[in-house]
Amino acid sequence: MTARPESHDGGEIVIAFDDNRLVQDLYGEYDQNLALIEQRLNVEAVARGNEVTLRGAVDALARARLALDMLYTRLQEGHQLVAGDVDGAVRMATVAEAQLSLPSLEPQGRLAMAQIITRRRTVLARSPMQDAYIRAFDRAELVFGIGPAGTGKTYLAVAYAASVLERGLADRVILSRPAVEAGERLGFLPGDMRDKVDPYLRPLYDALYDMMPADKVERSLQSGAIEVAPLAFMRGRTLANSVIILDEAQNASPMQMKMFLTRIGENSRMIVTGDPSQIDLPHGQASGLVEALGLLDGVDGIVSVTFTSADVVRHPLVARIIDAYESGGPGSADDG
Repeated sequence: MTARPESHDGGEIVIAFDDNRLVQDLYGEYDQNLALIEQRLNVEAVARGNEVTLRGAVDALARARLALDMLYTRLQEGHQLVAGDVDGAVRMATVAEAQLSLPSLEPQGRLAMAQIITRRRTVLARSPMQDAYIRAFDRAELVFGIGPAGTGKTYLAVAYAASVLERGLADRVILSRPAVEAGERLGFLPGDMRDKVDPYLRPLYDALYDMMPADKVERSLQSGAIEVAPLAFMRGRTLANSVIILDEAQNASPMQMKMFLTRIGENSRMIVTGDPSQIDLPHGQASGLVEALGLLDGVDGIVSVTFTSADVVRHPLVARIIDAYESGGPGSADDG
């Protein structure tokens, strides 16, 4: 891909793409990808063959060029563009734009989004915080992913676990979640342990089936390579050679959280996700997640990544809903 600036009062660049076979996928059906870039960055994008002419403010042009560069690179690597990739590229380009040489509209270096590769799909970071979160998985033994719904904190954790398992870098994946609604007293429920906890672990299963073939997931569940268990059943165990995920951790008590965090064994990674604004514990009971974040701040080997409504990658309305609730009304809600 090449870009050449044009002399134009409003600011204009023309970007040429080398591979005509990829251009249609880059532009999207009826140029919908270009339309989204226009909308998000307040630029005009006109496509003619393998060239796109961008017009707008200089900083917006830099962001648009970067976003197109990231999307084109993804296509060159053999990946398909899926819903959300364009919005994610715009988010990443907006942050990276400060690193550009604006007069030439050329980047100091190619911006690489962090990614997780599994058998069924490749997941790319769609916000700067997602990028930091994915990169933290490989450099820290314990990662906290904190933030509101729709930011991808659980989905990315499961994607990472599936990737590690498929590459043979861990013997098993362990998924856990406090079953607050059942008070962790699951014995009265029918079926085996998986039947009892399935309703509480459904989001984790959904992410697993996105990353791995269904038959592989089922075989792994039967063999124990993937294990699901309520938080209360972790006591007394040492979890070695594993990726361990605790979801909805804001609903763990301080005692449960300490118990869980001290289960980590040799050659293991632990990921704890939660939203301190959505605590379902009985009134007056402290959240173990909130306590842990305070006590473990700055401890070597532990990284905490905090998402906000600006990182919501679900429907744009989710960000506006979160903002409205946090502000006490719709007045300060934005497009997230």
